[in-house]
Amino acid sequence: MLKTSRARRHVLASAAALALGLTTLAAHSATTLTVLIDGGPQTVGAMNALAADFSAKNPDIKIDIETRPGGSEGDNLIKTRLATGEMTDVFLYNAGSLFHALNAKKNLVDLTGEKSQANVLDVFKGVVTEDGRIYGVPIQTAMGGGVLYNKPIYAKLKLQVPKTWAEFQKNNAAIKASGVAPIIQTFKDTWSSQMFVLADFHNLASSDPGFADRYTANKAKYATTPAALKGFQRQEEVFKAGYLNKDYANARFEDGLRMVAKGEGAHYPMLTFAIGGISVSYKDNIGDVGFFALPGDDAAKNGLTVWMPPGLYIPKSSTHIAEAKKFLAFVASPEGCAAQTRGAGPQGPYMVKGCDLPASVPPAVADLVAYFQPGAKSTPALEYLSPVKGPSLEQITVEVGSGIRMPADAAALYDEDVRKQAMQLGLPGWK
Repeated sequence: MLKTSRARRHVLASAAALALGLTTLAAHSATTLTVLIDGGPQTVGAMNALAADFSAKNPDIKIDIETRPGGSEGDNLIKTRLATGEMTDVFLYNAGSLFHALNAKKNLVDLTGEKSQANVLDVFKGVVTEDGRIYGVPIQTAMGGGVLYNKPIYAKLKLQVPKTWAEFQKNNAAIKASGVAPIIQTFKDTWSSQMFVLADFHNLASSDPGFADRYTANKAKYATTPAALKGFQRQEEVFKAGYLNKDYANARFEDGLRMVAKGEGAHYPMLTFAIGGISVSYKDNIGDVGFFALPGDDAAKNGLTVWMPPGLYIPKSSTHIAEAKKFLAFVASPEGCAAQTRGAGPQGPYMVKGCDLPASVPPAVADLVAYFQPGAKSTPALEYLSPVKGPSLEQITVEVGSGIRMPADAAALYDEDVRKQAMQLGLPGWK
């Protein structure tokens, strides 16, 4: 009996060792996908939820998330990593004009015909396409460029949402008189300074419908087009009126979210992706934040400048391309949208078929969605109508918004910045 027991124990021990070895081997064989995203709280929240849900369905694939700075610093990091072959397996970046600066044919995996494209709306495919080939899938939602505002301040002062610039400035004057900063600016994050110019494009296009085509053909300039110059002029106007928060030079994007959510400031010119950041960081105040399009001169033409969501791309340098394609297919699916909504809150319309918003959404999201309804007016941002976008606009608008540079000089400087970018892209008619 003793001999038999020893033999049995030996067999059991061997089986256990084999099972342990197989478990260890399985653990070691799991693929880790590295993903580079911006560090905004809404992006991080959405990606964390996507990673958790995807890995739950695909336990052999783990997601390792890395964050990067925003603005020109982030742009330079992405271009450097692509050039040196050191990019992560998947990365998040803009669609539209900035996408075209990535040299997609050389650097990115062609996704045309892949499973990840099955549910993607054509309007998004168009802004991640080069030479007829598709290179990205949408992450998060379509956005509006305009003004997040504090609803309790508006209610207390009995203000109405403005449809014209004159009405907006009248509201700002009343808010300043109440002791609250009318306009929040966060110039420490330079990218956040551009809204008075970029979000004004619907107003520019309404006044000058052919501007985008002439601009692309080098036949129209910001400095010599009165309707285009107004964005720079209005940024100077609010600075000179003393409407900015006192710490505008050192405040960061996260400070802007707090200020508008908690009523430390009334208006935050910003893209609506920030709604997700408020949902994550200040969820108790999300009901206190509304949104309206940046007003122009004519109430009858009031409408929204619309941004497509950013894209997720796979660099050719990835050693896990098959797994990366599988992840992108999950992101661009109703399940992926549900994960993003859970992680970052509902922010706007998804660019994926079958992705619906919850019945109840925050007020700012409801305000945004109204601009996408039949009869409402909206215009794609210039970067989706033209491949030309100068990389230095954020530094230029910081100078205008700080009283350092005059609007006409700023517009001329930006025109030169645009010229350099157009020449790098090899566009006809530029020299």
